[in-house]
Amino acid sequence: MAKILYVEDDPNLGFVTKDNLEEEGFEIVHFSDGKEAWKFFKKEKFDLCLLDVNLPELDGFSLAEKIRTQNSQIPIIFLTAKTLQEDKIAGLKIGGDDYITKPFSIEELVLRIKVFLKRNAVSDSTATTDVFSCGDYEFCFSQQTLKLDEEIQKLTHREAEVLKFLCERKNQITKREEILTAIWGRDDYFLGRSMDVFVTRIRKMLSNDPKIKIENIHGVGFKLNC
Repeated sequence: MAKILYVEDDPNLGFVTKDNLEEEGFEIVHFSDGKEAWKFFKKEKFDLCLLDVNLPELDGFSLAEKIRTQNSQIPIIFLTAKTLQEDKIAGLKIGGDDYITKPFSIEELVLRIKVFLKRNAVSDSTATTDVFSCGDYEFCFSQQTLKLDEEIQKLTHREAEVLKFLCERKNQITKREEILTAIWGRDDYFLGRSMDVFVTRIRKMLSNDPKIKIENIHGVGFKLNC
């Protein structure tokens, strides 16, 4: 049974969402403020975090930043009433993997959660067959690590998925819609901007090897040259 940290300060929405997710077989640990959730997160092991953005004491973005200092791999999904593109991109820049805009359907939320958990399970079962060479770097997808000499960088779940997709097609042009559909499950404008955030972060991670370049093919997609 997957254990989910759910942080939502709206008592009605929190109750309904928790109840529905438990009916789907998830173990839900619910908090109404970010500070208490952070205290508990440091003591317990979770499979996924579901965070409202507007929280008392410690907002969802700040909570996500703290979570990332302790665990770079756990999937983080933001629940936000904010519809501005800048707010969504900001959440991804600090380490979020996905977002759902309120009001949302329970069916959509359950689907997003199951996609993350399924991919984590696949990663765990393929630990010996998912090591990629990328220039001078060694990338291990299941461990979500990028190694150069003795230096190891940790990737988030989404960063690892995007880099794996590019590594499997290195020196080839990969269409934007192919990445979005394979990783996010759908192709739309806001998710395209989200993907750009992850590609920018990956470029920075690979910057110590000048032979590597993630080329932006205007209007088409990306090409990982290495």
